[in-house]
Amino acid sequence: MSSLMIASMDIRAVRPRVFLYPLGVWVLMAVLAVLNGGLREVVLIPRVGAYPGHVLSTAVLTTVILVLSFLYFTNTPIAYLPVELLLVGTLWTALTVGFEFLVGYLEGTPVAVTLAQYNVFAGQVWILVPLVLFCSPLVFGWYLTN
Repeated sequence: MSSLMIASMDIRAVRPRVFLYPLGVWVLMAVLAVLNGGLREVVLIPRVGAYPGHVLSTAVLTTVILVLSFLYFTNTPIAYLPVELLLVGTLWTALTVGFEFLVGYLEGTPVAVTLAQYNVFAGQVWILVPLVLFCSPLVFGWYLTN
């Protein structure tokens, strides 16, 4: 890690106002994720089956997240500090996981079923979505712009 990156990891340097636009990007991602879920249920699963539909849908969503993250962080005039980028990734991840559990709760889905979506040992690939959400701000906001 460069000394500039270490120096800019000071939490006291965080500017709360820089999170407004990434919050808007997350809302767009959430809308596209819901549409992707509809695509999975209506188009993919009937054509290719449940598991391949899940994998394809996850691949589509992670691609959407990567593209939107790339477009935002490589075009924003805001010079984000690395600590802010880590916090954006944390915010996006927490909002997404929280949204997923909230929707599951409202639909009456048992928590165990929602948690099972994260079981990579059972062949679930959904964990890629929160991982990409967490990492993409740092990748596109720091490494590709420096």
